[in-house]
Amino acid sequence: MTTLLTTTPEATGAAGIGGTITMIAYVALMFGAIYFMMIRPQKKERKKMAALLSSLEIGDSVLTNSGFYGTVIDIAEDTVIVEFGSNKNCRIPMQKAAIAQIEKPDAE
Repeated sequence: MTTLLTTTPEATGAAGIGGTITMIAYVALMFGAIYFMMIRPQKKERKKMAALLSSLEIGDSVLTNSGFYGTVIDIAEDTVIVEFGSNKNCRIPMQKAAIAQIEKPDAE
């Protein structure tokens, strides 16, 4: 009966290597799943937003992250001056990153 419970070093080593390979495969699979479900879509969204902000021009209607609609009056490197409403005195400088959506004026 004691011979059945005793394992040989060769059998233990082979099982250990197979278990290690399986564990490495699971870790690689999890990293791949995280990459394709989280990292890759965020990169695509950042590229899309960068392209959107680079197409920003004076006179475009914008929607800010806070929910305000306005018109772009002036553009600096990272700052945009936006005019809100019909009141010409309501001009607020803000970062380009605070713009969520751009609507080009119709050329009719």
